[in-house]
Amino acid sequence: MAYARIEIAPSILASDFSRLADEIRKVTEGGADVLHVDVMDGHFVPNISIGIPVVASLRKATRLPLDVHLMIERPEEYIEEFVQAGANRVLVHQEATVHLDRALAMIRELGAEAGVVINPATPVAMLGEILDRVDTVLVMSVNPGFGGQKFISGSIEKIRQLNQWRARYNASYRIQVDGGVERHNTGELAQAGVNTFVAGTSVFHTPDPAAAVRDLRKAAMEALSQKV
Repeated sequence: MAYARIEIAPSILASDFSRLADEIRKVTEGGADVLHVDVMDGHFVPNISIGIPVVASLRKATRLPLDVHLMIERPEEYIEEFVQAGANRVLVHQEATVHLDRALAMIRELGAEAGVVINPATPVAMLGEILDRVDTVLVMSVNPGFGGQKFISGSIEKIRQLNQWRARYNASYRIQVDGGVERHNTGELAQAGVNTFVAGTSVFHTPDPAAAVRDLRKAAMEALSQKV
């Protein structure tokens, strides 16, 4: 079965918010496929980031799909507002709600793509009952809350397991990774089964974000072409 193509998703958490429109223009010129938007509430994760008004502003500033990652408690209470603000994809944490099935159904009913996220300490087995109801599975390869962290190597095995399940059950969910994604590990991640690469520091904290996006894609595509 043909799975989702390779996507590069710059994470605006690492961008310069005083020049956000320019930052978005640069990664768009570099061929970014989607913008990743981290929403943090200071409770589910130890940081506070952006909310609904910023998502609405982003929607006016770009035609790229907005991949909105809700790192918040009780995400089902805010899903509708984020979709109305312009989110094309909404990702909720398995650990953040006791009503995961309801939250995923709500996202799809509102016309957006539904995604589920797992933290580094959460086994992929926790997702067994809902994999047929998601468009994306996001594996956090750092502990969520802050950018610039080191990649947690155990995430590779989770990605491989999700890729094996995808093939075994003829599923089509996108496998996404977020945290410590850089050019040097993009190839291994692509070969493990990743489709969407969320990259913040390795894109926006460089002299040329457009070139950084191109380099990540090149590394992923070259690794896939070498895979036997």
